[in-house]
Parts: sequence; structure tokens; C-alpha cells
Amino acid sequence: MPTPGVVREFIGMTSPTARRAGAGGHPCQGLYHRGVGRKPKVAVIATHYQIDFSEHYLADYLATRGVGFLGWNTRFRGFESSFMLDHALVDIGVGVRWLREIQGVETVVLLGNSGGGSLMAAYQSQAVDPNVTPLDGMRPAAGLTELPPADGYIASAAHPGRPDVLTAWMDGAVIDENDAVATDPDLDLFNERNGPPFSDEFLTRYRSAQVARNHAITDWAETELKRVQAAGFSDRPFTVMRTWADPRMVDPAIEPTKRQPNLCYAGVPVKANRSAHGIAAACTLRSWLGMWSLTTAQTRAEPHLGRVTVPALVINAEQDTGVFPSDAQRIFDALASTDKTLCAIDTDHYFTTPGARGEQADTIAKWIAKRWR
Repeated sequence: MPTPGVVREFIGMTSPTARRAGAGGHPCQGLYHRGVGRKPKVAVIATHYQIDFSEHYLADYLATRGVGFLGWNTRFRGFESSFMLDHALVDIGVGVRWLREIQGVETVVLLGNSGGGSLMAAYQSQAVDPNVTPLDGMRPAAGLTELPPADGYIASAAHPGRPDVLTAWMDGAVIDENDAVATDPDLDLFNERNGPPFSDEFLTRYRSAQVARNHAITDWAETELKRVQAAGFSDRPFTVMRTWADPRMVDPAIEPTKRQPNLCYAGVPVKANRSAHGIAAACTLRSWLGMWSLTTAQTRAEPHLGRVTVPALVINAEQDTGVFPSDAQRIFDALASTDKTLCAIDTDHYFTTPGARGEQADTIAKWIAKRWR
């Protein structure tokens, strides 16, 4: 149901590297939210790697507080397996330019929510100090070195990068990527013999196995890409199973917070981990190397945050079952900004507890007003 006092405007635009689809859809799409009769001078733009943010839950809350909100989607909404960072950044630039040139917005603030935290950090990083390179064998996206920088950055319930969150969540007991069932019993997170509670020794071995699994997939993907390309193929798809297995999801004593124990975004971890749903479930060789690999992907937040010098706000959700205080602290510490703030709100990942979204919007609006209004 529409929020009284809020105007929503649909925007569909082409990108420097993508035309309108044959069926009519634009590669860049979104909804601009503003208060009735208002023409905000400050606006937020929020984008995710593949989740549709056009109707983001914060949009109306900020619009009623006098802040414009552009929920913006790149061509990769719903198509994560095709993701290319350089092209996504160009698409975000289309939205930033629209705010400045069409809406007359003077101050643009990037909102990196959930997985979008590292994506929006990469945007600002590239805009102020070009550093993103295309995948091997591909040309740089047109306009990649001409992105308009933003004036502020917000990370809300944000992960410290796609490779980082995947590795923290992936099941370290997997023996064979081609066999979803094969498990190392000594590393099985869901074998009561191992815990919870989990010993420090088990956690050290488990975390090492998670990193090793990511590296092993990368090694295979690099070799396999050369093999299929030699045969005339450009790429090939594959799956990554069992990615709901962060020990913190199972054992609340690890990095204690107010989160509900034995829970992840997809439900009970042992069941979610054995389902076909999860991050990186659908990959191609190129998308793995460009998005999920610890060694080759440019989607880790920290290198980009080191180039973010604008005012920054980091918000942690204390009941979050997938983002933890150490993640928020990593983001905060990596920011090059001298004006940066870290705060926490007692709620879940999506801020669904009573009053949480209003508190989040108030926090952001007050932070903005102190600097630009």
C-alpha cells in the first residue's frame, strides 16, 4: 500500500554498455521516492549486486523525512550469475547522474545495504581513484573511468564483501564439489559430536577449511575456463552447494549478540544448508572469479573502503543472523574517512522489529542533517 505523502516515480534508462531489451525493458531501472511537494537537495541511492532495491523498505521512511531515495537496479538484478563489476558500476553511475542532472540533487549519499555495502564502496572507490579492471580477455566497460563521485557513504547491516561472506558461510566439511552429500565427519558443523559448543581447535580447523574450499574452487575455475575456451566456449555454469554453515549461525556463544540462535536468513541452518538455495548457488566460471573468489574478485569491501574519504555512517543490526559486529567493525576500520560514525540498532537484518525502520531512518536523516542540511 502506498505511503501517504510520498511520490514514487519510475525511471528506466539505458547504460553506456547496455541497450534497451527487445521486450522493452531498460537495463537500469528504479523508483525515486520523495515527499509530496518536495524537491530534495539530498538523496540516497541504494543498489545491490542482484536483489531488486527499487522498493527498498527504507525508501518511504526517508522520503517522509525530506530525503530523496532512489532504489536503483543494474542490469544484473536477478542475474547474479552474469555479474560483471565494471558494468554494474557504470549502471550505478547512470542513477547518480540522474539524481544530479534531472532531479537537481546537490548531495548524493550511497547506501550500501547488506551485500550492497561492498558494491557501493567499489563505486565510490572507482569514481575517485579508478582501479577496477575487467575480467581477463574482456574490454573495460565504457564510461568506467568517468563515474561521478558521491558525497557520502552509508553501510547498513552490510557484509564486508561477496567473497568474505560466502567463505564465512560455506560448509567447510564439503569433500567433493560434485557430490552434495559427501562430508568430512570431523568438520561437520551439524554433527553433535563436534558441537555446539565448538572448541577453539575445531573452529580453527573449520575456518581454515572454508578458506581452502574457496581457493580450491578458484583454482578449478581458472583451469576449467582455459579448457573450455580452448574448445571454443566462452564460459560454463556450475553450482556451489551448502552455503549456510557459518558456526555463528549455530552457536550463539561465538561472537555473542542479541540474535536468535540456530537461525540463518533461510531458516534453520541444517535444513537451509541442504537445500538448493543459497548465495553462489548459480555461478559461471567468470562470475566466480569476478564475484566470489577470495583471490581474484574485486568485490571485497576493504580495498575500496580505503579510498572512501567522504563522511560515512556504519549501522549494525544487533539481532542479525548473518552480519555480525566484527563485520561492521571491519567496514568502519577500513574506511579512510575522517568523519565516520559507527552505531547499532537492536533489530534483525531487515529491521522488521517494531519501530526499527523508523529508528534507522531517523539515524540516517539526523546524520545527513548535521552535515548537509
